[in-house]
Amino acid sequence: MEHKHEIEVKIAVEKEDLDNVFDIRKLVFVKEKGISVEDEIDEFEKCSDHIIAYYNKQPAAAGRLRIIGDTAKLERICVKPEFRRLGLGKVVVQALETAAREKGIRKLKLHAMQDIKEFYTKLGYAQNSGEFMEAGIPHVLMTKSIT
Repeated sequence: MEHKHEIEVKIAVEKEDLDNVFDIRKLVFVKEKGISVEDEIDEFEKCSDHIIAYYNKQPAAAGRLRIIGDTAKLERICVKPEFRRLGLGKVVVQALETAAREKGIRKLKLHAMQDIKEFYTKLGYAQNSGEFMEAGIPHVLMTKSIT
């Protein structure tokens, strides 16, 4: 029997969706990666757009878009462990890129954890810095232009 996999991605506006965004982020970044809650939930939450992805109606992945001048910064992209390797990270990045495009932004940047930078390379991002530490984890700056 064939299993149908339903993915729904949207900008989180409703309280339930936003709660799910923060729950996923706390699970991945705080519990799994050891980042402090104070570093993870910051002063930019209210001025950012948040994306939530549901897999078969289960909250599975999230990301955040923050506009800095003429550049959109993709941040806090994460997928719950049990939903990894299903293409949800790519879906979230594409949704963030679409949100940036709809705001008229064509320059994108993100800070990729060193161990997953290849994921972003496959999505068209280019490394634009040496390694630096952020929240105690090695990262690199990656950029992309969209049309």
